[in-house]
Amino acid sequence: MASEEGMSGAGARYIQMQSEPMPSMISSFFSFRQSPESTRIFEELPKATIVSVSRPDASDISPMLLSYTIEFRYQQFKWRLIRKASHVFYLHFALKKRAIIEEIHEKQEQVKEWLQNIGIGEHTAVVHDDDEPDEETVPLHHDESVKNRDVPSSAALPIIRPALGRQHSVSERAKVAMQGYLNLFLGNLDIVNSREVCKFLEVSKLSFSPEYGPKLKEDYVMVKHLPKIPKDDDIKKCCPCHWWSCCNDNWQKVWAVLKPGFLALLEDPFNPQPLDIIVFDLLPASDGNGEGRLSLAKEIKERNPLRHSLKMDEVHSLTDNRKFLKVTCGNRSIRLRAKSSAKVKDWVAAINDAGLRPPEGWCHPHRFGSFAPPRGLIDDGSLAQWFVDGRAAFEAIASAIEEAKSEIFICGWWVCPELYLRRPFQSHASSRLDALLEAKAKQGVQDIYILLYKEVALALKINSVYSKRKFLSIHENVKVLRYPDHFSTGVYLWSHHEKLVIVDYQICFIGGLDLCFGRYDTSEHKVGDQPPMIWPGKDYYNPRESEPNSWEDTMKDELDRGKYPRMPWHDVHCALWGPPCRDVARHFVQRWNYAKRNKAPNEQAIPLLMPQHHMVIPHYMGIGREMDVEKKNVENKYNDSKQIDSFSSRSSFQDIPLLLPQEPDGLDSPNEESKLNSSVNLLDQPTRANKSISFSFRKSKTEPVLDMPMKGFVDDLDTLDLKGKMSSGVMAQPGMRMSHREWWETQERGNQVLSADETGQVGPCIPCRCQGVDELLNGSLPLLSQFYIGFLLAKNSPFQPCQHAAVIRSVSQWSAGTSQVEDSTHNAYCSLIEKAEHFIYIENQFFISGLSGDEIIRNRVLEALYRRIMRAYNDKKCFRVIIVIPLLPGFQGGLDDGGAASVRAIMHWQYRTICRGNNSILQNLYEVIGPKTHDYISFYGLRSYGRLFDGGPVASSQVYVHSKIMIVDDCTTLIGSANINDRSLLGSRDSEIGVLIEDKELTDSYMGGRPRKAGKFAHSLRLSLWSEHLGLRGGDIDQINDPVVDSTYRDVWMATAKTNSAIYQDVFSCIPSDLIHSRAAMRQHMAIWKEKLGHTSIDLGLAPTKLESYDNGDMKTIEPMERLDAVKGHLVSFPLDFMCTEDLRPVFNESEYYASPQVFH
Repeated sequence: MASEEGMSGAGARYIQMQSEPMPSMISSFFSFRQSPESTRIFEELPKATIVSVSRPDASDISPMLLSYTIEFRYQQFKWRLIRKASHVFYLHFALKKRAIIEEIHEKQEQVKEWLQNIGIGEHTAVVHDDDEPDEETVPLHHDESVKNRDVPSSAALPIIRPALGRQHSVSERAKVAMQGYLNLFLGNLDIVNSREVCKFLEVSKLSFSPEYGPKLKEDYVMVKHLPKIPKDDDIKKCCPCHWWSCCNDNWQKVWAVLKPGFLALLEDPFNPQPLDIIVFDLLPASDGNGEGRLSLAKEIKERNPLRHSLKMDEVHSLTDNRKFLKVTCGNRSIRLRAKSSAKVKDWVAAINDAGLRPPEGWCHPHRFGSFAPPRGLIDDGSLAQWFVDGRAAFEAIASAIEEAKSEIFICGWWVCPELYLRRPFQSHASSRLDALLEAKAKQGVQDIYILLYKEVALALKINSVYSKRKFLSIHENVKVLRYPDHFSTGVYLWSHHEKLVIVDYQICFIGGLDLCFGRYDTSEHKVGDQPPMIWPGKDYYNPRESEPNSWEDTMKDELDRGKYPRMPWHDVHCALWGPPCRDVARHFVQRWNYAKRNKAPNEQAIPLLMPQHHMVIPHYMGIGREMDVEKKNVENKYNDSKQIDSFSSRSSFQDIPLLLPQEPDGLDSPNEESKLNSSVNLLDQPTRANKSISFSFRKSKTEPVLDMPMKGFVDDLDTLDLKGKMSSGVMAQPGMRMSHREWWETQERGNQVLSADETGQVGPCIPCRCQGVDELLNGSLPLLSQFYIGFLLAKNSPFQPCQHAAVIRSVSQWSAGTSQVEDSTHNAYCSLIEKAEHFIYIENQFFISGLSGDEIIRNRVLEALYRRIMRAYNDKKCFRVIIVIPLLPGFQGGLDDGGAASVRAIMHWQYRTICRGNNSILQNLYEVIGPKTHDYISFYGLRSYGRLFDGGPVASSQVYVHSKIMIVDDCTTLIGSANINDRSLLGSRDSEIGVLIEDKELTDSYMGGRPRKAGKFAHSLRLSLWSEHLGLRGGDIDQINDPVVDSTYRDVWMATAKTNSAIYQDVFSCIPSDLIHSRAAMRQHMAIWKEKLGHTSIDLGLAPTKLESYDNGDMKTIEPMERLDAVKGHLVSFPLDFMCTEDLRPVFNESEYYASPQVFH
């Protein structure tokens, strides 16, 4: 049992001899034979050192009461156990007993074979070739091999009765005797891998899996909550007797494994598949009795004096034949037994320590009340990279899935099996999601888990049943769960809204993008695709026009491409490496296990998952040669280490496979290698930190040439002199797989297309720790070709502050089985707004929030914004808040249609938040600040236009803003799946997840007209977004470098939005519009344009063939495209006066009237 040194009372206290029936011993002994590799725990011999010998009473010289603190070492693991001489005696007796039975069995086998050979046995003799032993027969062992596996009694006798003498002499002799005995049985792999020795050492198949963290406490316990486990009687019972009641009442013996962050229950130490897994989570702040925060584990006092219990809050319960403990995880409460009160106390201490010890402290709330600790406080390998719009993110996700080695986790509100992650789809058939997963399953990826939101079919048409059937038909390695069951859980209103892809616990993708139709897009945000090249079938998607009733034939168009535009989709996604990725994976594990227990508790094909531990990250990151030196220094001091249960990290990057590039020799060919500038050789550093840390992509050559709004962006960001660091034709960047040349090879120019990086859609891969970056890169900066727009990871001083990352989420009992409602996303929003110094930039799908005193809307993002603006006004300081949201909710139905009540309801709550009524922010600010309110806060949307096909009609559609981000002061970024409304932020409703990234890796910038350092991650993301929205080219980036100064805010941002809005109004008279104040006015407006055009889209998105205008009193006609050429980017003003005289709430004859208003906000 793993124990702290201070626990001198730890260890088993019983010394009664336990006899077992002979048949049971024989049946259970055969595992002592030479084990197959798959059943072994130890692949090499462990080492043991006696640290100290102690006695309970200095006057007691009985050797049987001596306690030995033994430190064991195996590979990079070490742990300490406290053992007594009596424990060694019982171990020795068990080994001798097994050796005797082994010898008897071998003799029996020899006699049986001899009888069969002479024709007397039950079966005729079979002649075997000497070189080809029968695989079905148990291999025989000669007497000599049995002797080799025997442990002589003469080695154990001195431990039990060391020579008498002075007290110090007895202890020393006992220590020498114990060391000799340990060396004897630890010197044979067969003996070490026997059940008796593994139990003595407290080890199992999970003990030395580095992905689960350091080795902690393990032992047999009894449980009652599990289904019956078929076992032999001697294994099933907790003791050999037949009269103790503890052996009855469905109690079963299992092996408990405690790891940092979870407790696993195994059927057997040699079986790594858990019967149950208890993932530690936040504890209640109080136990209700005023005694402070609950402990993770507590001992339970029961009436039966022979039974002791332990109660663990947020875990499970352990009990023994006579002693009990109880563990509570979320809404679960499980009892366990241990054999003595001392063992119960050991379990209580060990579990509490595992759940509360830093840095994770999974049972203790971290910043913002999050389940996850802040990352990047040390050099822990945390990395982050942003992606703007679907193309960049989907290509990165596809590349990550293609590199998967062991696990792929997917979680989504909507997941489409037929989604193409690369376009044009005709030339990328293998990039379809189901094809990618099928290929990886056939290549041996065993664990492909997909967790789908089970929608209310009457309300949504995402058809998760179809997706589940389709995924399950791919391969047996693909496991799918849908959750929740609405009837059994009573959850009808809320949804699982996370968008997650996790690969090998090494990289994850989070943000606003679901892997579903309609999400793939580029910075152009095209409205047409005829003939289909980019968006096949139902992927040509416009939910404002129509939602498909069936997804069975996905390649069949839902919309007439010649008449209706698609709705462009704007989104932001993020990739995380290192500990933040492990935190996101832990969230997935919690949700998967909770869904499995509720949906398929007895389905063996759907396993429980165990969260992996972040401490393994330095292993596969390999942090360079300096780490190798440090490793040697650590190993030199290894024997002097006194830390208990510690995990000795090895820097060798062969320990854990990498997700991305794994070619140790660098480039594919000498020709390619010769293209690199010799002054900057990326191959000088054989570190994993220099690999697998960023994505770069190129578009297919069949796509048209794109403009380059971000060309030259890097030169504006970084002041590094790139001369001497550039090659004439090839760029190499960390993280590129050299076997995938399209990731990094610069294309020959002509009619070529540009990569997502070149259009500013892929961000820099930023490490979360600047300290040590010089050593990490060792001068090996990525190269840039003149045509490639990447983002340099600049060489920083090793003393610069680090970047912090924290995973935040919204979960509760219904969504993840937690005992506490976690609203860390809401807390993060409010805290960041309060601490903002200069500006706040928000993009979100919704903006529904409340001021203080609002009894309907409970989230307080709006209140935080109001207070921060008022503080700036009172201090007479410049402060900007820019909010970009959709022009209309992305749901089906014309705004005046009877079936569009839900659209109008959402509009009501958004306008109530923004500008209408006493609870709106603009009205409250206007009462104090007056017309200058818009100097502090303003609202915008996005719109795009184009021809539906060559020579076809000119169409426009809103660009649906689906991103969920907030950038504060160009230093802090929040990216996730949470909308700004009560559904996403309260924690008790929709489940959400996101990440907060605080930049400390800085770049030169300006704020308020003054030089100021900006965070590289946040700053580059904002510039990318703004350049896309404003239609800026690389040379114009300086115009938006300072987001606060009037020349940016007024002259560029506001002016562009105003001009674009006026042009769209002139050409399309599109909806929504500030000129339409009522439903009656909208009906009249729609009728006029439908009569004029004959056909139009649901929001007046088609232009007339000719535009009429007056010039000096003369009327002239122009082409719509000629007028639209003046549009820059996609930014337009949000129509604050649209429907301003209407009450948009549902009325009594609409079904939405009888639904809870909480559904809409």
